[in-house]
Amino acid sequence: MVKSKLKTIILASAVSIMAISLITFPQESVNASIRGLDMWWKIVFPSLLPFFIVSEMLIGFGVVKFIGVLLEPLMRPLFRVPGVGGFVWAMGMASGYPAGAKLTARMRQEGQLTKTEAERLVTFTNCSNPLFIFGAVSVGFFSNPQLGIILALAHYLGNFTVGIMMRFHGKDNSISTSKFSIKNAFNALHQTRINDKRPIGKLLGDAVMSSIQTLLMIGGFIILFSVLNQLLSNLHMIELLGAWLAILLQLVHLPETFSIPLISGLFEITLGNKLTSQVESVSLLQQAIIASIILAFSGFSVQAQVASILAETDINFKPYFIARLFHGIFAGLYTWLLWKPIYENMNQSDPNSKTVPVTYFGDGQWAFNTMEFMREIGPILTLISLMIYICIYAHRMQRNEH
Repeated sequence: MVKSKLKTIILASAVSIMAISLITFPQESVNASIRGLDMWWKIVFPSLLPFFIVSEMLIGFGVVKFIGVLLEPLMRPLFRVPGVGGFVWAMGMASGYPAGAKLTARMRQEGQLTKTEAERLVTFTNCSNPLFIFGAVSVGFFSNPQLGIILALAHYLGNFTVGIMMRFHGKDNSISTSKFSIKNAFNALHQTRINDKRPIGKLLGDAVMSSIQTLLMIGGFIILFSVLNQLLSNLHMIELLGAWLAILLQLVHLPETFSIPLISGLFEITLGNKLTSQVESVSLLQQAIIASIILAFSGFSVQAQVASILAETDINFKPYFIARLFHGIFAGLYTWLLWKPIYENMNQSDPNSKTVPVTYFGDGQWAFNTMEFMREIGPILTLISLMIYICIYAHRMQRNEH
């Protein structure tokens, strides 16, 4: 009872302080809100919407069940999750945060995963996509395409290691697997399609509605944490937390100057990586390690999005949070291990240089160009999608009234 009351006091106090801060710093709050909104409607919404809609269609038509049966002999021994986890893993890496969590929750709601299997799966399928790692971080912030190779390798190897580690989470399920069978996979696909009685039009409409509702929620969290990060900076809380973190950085032989970028990255990965790239008088390896840790931890903004998605199911959020801590450790360690054999071999003249050799400039430029293109057409796609959503919603409300 005392613990519950204490929690109530803490939550009420935190929200009250935030409300007072919004009144005290109105202009800074509005600017931060606009920055969050700008990122959402230019990049996040148009990049995630196609993946979400296609995923819903693939689930409805039974393709995911087909893939699940085929991948069962691989996913079960490695990660102790059903074969459908392979589809969630691939889509999570391709589309980025928080697609892995959304698809895991969807699989759990359909009964294709047990509670424990879903908790294992969500820990290693929710990760950053290559477009963000190469386009925003390596080229956009560091102006160094080869750095993206190291960051991506460390990020996905760290995620794989987390998956192997989390296979020991929970006690249910045997490790026995079914044999590879295309016939069984096709039968599962056909049966799933037959069981779903929705017409194609209804299926597509449901996919659009579900996807846009999720993206609206994601947009709200992005704006909220953009404002929260700004308010913490105005209240000098970032500097205070950074002073404590500087002590920890000294223990692992990293410069204290990374304390502010790392604290900012704990809340929002984009700002954290941007500040990390601007730290001076440090080696590029040290910057890469901090950037990998921030990417792996994914920030409280993304974690809040995941928690909100998982709240619609019985999936516990705690294993996911613990996995992010380990992912940060593994990603930083892999960056350090791969630096000399991979990055220094690509840049034998000066490994610490941020200058991009002409012969390698194309390695990450595709991602940067794609992100710039999305910034130009993203708002148009977002507005069109929202108009379609409103039309579908209005049509269904009108039909329900009749």
